[in-house]
Amino acid sequence: MDNSTSPLIEIESLYQIFGSSPKSVLPKVKQGMSKSDVLAETGHTVGLRDINLSVKRGEIFVIMGLSGSGKSTLIRHFNRLIDPTAGKIKVEGDDILTLSAKDLVEFRRHKMSMVFQHFGLMPHRCVLDNVGYGLSIKGEKRESWSEKAKEWLETVGLEGYEDQYPSQLSGGQQQRVGLARALCTDAEILLMDEAFSALDPLIRYDMQSQLIELQKRLHKTIVFITHDLDEALRLGDRIAVLKDGEMVQVGTPEDIILNPIDDYVRDFAKDVNRAKALKVSHVMNTQGQDVIDCHSADDLKAHLTSAEDSTIIWTKDNELQGVVTPNSFATFESGLSKTPLLHTHSVGEQDYLQDVLPIALSTSNSAIPVLNAESQVAGTLTHLELANALSPKELEA
Repeated sequence: MDNSTSPLIEIESLYQIFGSSPKSVLPKVKQGMSKSDVLAETGHTVGLRDINLSVKRGEIFVIMGLSGSGKSTLIRHFNRLIDPTAGKIKVEGDDILTLSAKDLVEFRRHKMSMVFQHFGLMPHRCVLDNVGYGLSIKGEKRESWSEKAKEWLETVGLEGYEDQYPSQLSGGQQQRVGLARALCTDAEILLMDEAFSALDPLIRYDMQSQLIELQKRLHKTIVFITHDLDEALRLGDRIAVLKDGEMVQVGTPEDIILNPIDDYVRDFAKDVNRAKALKVSHVMNTQGQDVIDCHSADDLKAHLTSAEDSTIIWTKDNELQGVVTPNSFATFESGLSKTPLLHTHSVGEQDYLQDVLPIALSTSNSAIPVLNAESQVAGTLTHLELANALSPKELEA
């Protein structure tokens, strides 16, 4: 992901009020009048209140909340399917609210594509024509766009379905067609509004996996709407939580799970399988690990202390050998063991906790070295850190 300091998309002080005279009601909303009071007094509905967020280039930014939270309303502002009552919407620093009708059409054709919950396919067009539709209305010749459409159908696993019609496809296949259509235009920004919510759980999981794999290759900027926290945690680089049209919290998946800002977010996160959602990098200890690089066991002896919990991570020419403790070294010196190593296990920074639990349970209570992408020791993981990460805060109180 490109972590450029300049966001690709910026939403500033966005308000959306539905009714006959939203501008006249705006001052009351800005002064803090509740949603229910606005409705009772004015007959207007507050859809969004003072939304501020930024989306980085190349990230999957998930917006989640319950039904009525405003998440689908918000995403429709990104490409101006809905114009706000007040606020700014910037893409690459330009306020798209100032675009002319002609420029807005071009913006939608070239900059953003959208995938809907119920697929939005044209039933009278075959799969190939559905996928290539965006390019055809740009004026590309059929020979050109049909080849691109075929490539994207192959990418999403639908090679050979070009001449089928949407009614002949399963729900998962139809959603793949919708995804291929959005990708075919080569737009930099992909808007996905509850794109997988209508699918059966297994198919939904497969579609999530496919999106993750595609993103590794394409590096699109994706704004993804969902009401499912498990889906948000699996897909999102960052997550924004909405409630009643207001932004409650924006953060990384681990922020949402480990540091919920209030009871609303905490209730969302309390039933999450933390082992599936959190990675080793989120919970490992990066301070104080004793990494000793030497060529022989004898060289290690000087670094061991008498403390029973003293642990050394032994490397030889920066290559991990294993974990050494006073007891394991004493057993080695007495001739009862052929190695001073307590164990040779390690885990990766990007491993999910569920995948490292079997390793952790096989290592007594010692530290497990955590390796980065270059196979260098980046930290350690202990039973205590695992227990703290997997236990909800309310159980620790």
